[in-house]
Amino acid sequence: MNTILVTGGAGFIGSNFILYMLDNTDGTTLVNLDKLTYAGNLANLRAAEQNPRHVFVQGDICDAALLAQLFGQYQFDAVVNFAAESHVDRSIENPGIFAQTNVQGTLALLAAARAAWEGPDGAYKPGAKFLQVSTDEVYGSLGPAGYFTEQTPLAPRSPYSASKAAADLFVAAWADTYGMPVNITRCSNNYGPYQFPEKLIPLMIHNACNNIELPVYGDGLNVRDWLYVEDHCRAIHLVLQGGRPGEVYNIGGHNERTNIDIVKTVIRLVGEMANPAASDALIRYVTDRKGHDRRYAIDPAKIDAELSWHPAVSFDEGIVRTVRWYLDNAEWLQSVTSGAYREYYNKMYNNR
Repeated sequence: MNTILVTGGAGFIGSNFILYMLDNTDGTTLVNLDKLTYAGNLANLRAAEQNPRHVFVQGDICDAALLAQLFGQYQFDAVVNFAAESHVDRSIENPGIFAQTNVQGTLALLAAARAAWEGPDGAYKPGAKFLQVSTDEVYGSLGPAGYFTEQTPLAPRSPYSASKAAADLFVAAWADTYGMPVNITRCSNNYGPYQFPEKLIPLMIHNACNNIELPVYGDGLNVRDWLYVEDHCRAIHLVLQGGRPGEVYNIGGHNERTNIDIVKTVIRLVGEMANPAASDALIRYVTDRKGHDRRYAIDPAKIDAELSWHPAVSFDEGIVRTVRWYLDNAEWLQSVTSGAYREYYNKMYNNR
């Protein structure tokens, strides 16, 4: 694949994917389309600033005219759609934004890709692929046993997961109705470098370093399956290369942990590495989130069997790497929490 449109490439997973692809491919150009909302941070891509294979475009995936222009200019071989509003708490407060970006934006991308790739005979550009990056949250809440598989019915329980499920269904419909070559990936909770500090792990690292209370929803016993972000990026690359058209692939880390275990692990590591005053006394249990799913866990057997993917980074290793990264990049974290990141980098790219 010579030229890939990566949407949401200034966000957490998108920026990690771009850096991964620049390091692990030769000759692939990555056109990064990002609206630069609060979670888009060009500082994540500092290492790619001078790389001619990374092209940044500030824009909205809902902008049909811009998408048509970009498809015409770059003749994309693939689309990887990371662009999404993704924070459940924000979706509860303002679900309309999630419907706009996650559903309408995906529809706009699908329409642009079809217009560019479909020939008069209904055949698509050879090798073209639309890859929708989704989430295990579309499956709803698991009981104490079992795993989500690709055959698990969709049962979203938050406005965020409902918007992602709707987008997934449109992608699948484009494959069935128009013959578009697509894949959908559904991943478990990602963690690692460059994650916006409203999310659990970076928020706990920041607070523990600064002796700020660590809020934990409900009883803290909600279970999530954690996946190191580089493992996720490698899986997406494999699906781009070899995923069977029309298929869904679940990507999970086999690292189930309760939220309170995650918080206590972060406190321990921060205490060992940076702030001896960090302790469990900082934990504060707060009113549970509305519609808070009790457990997620993914069975990644399909992607393992078909594409020989399995997570390379255990949680014990990945969480140490992650805490160390945030400690070593305190300037990045401070710029995000203060809002300074939006001024310098956005101005730099806008003035090019």
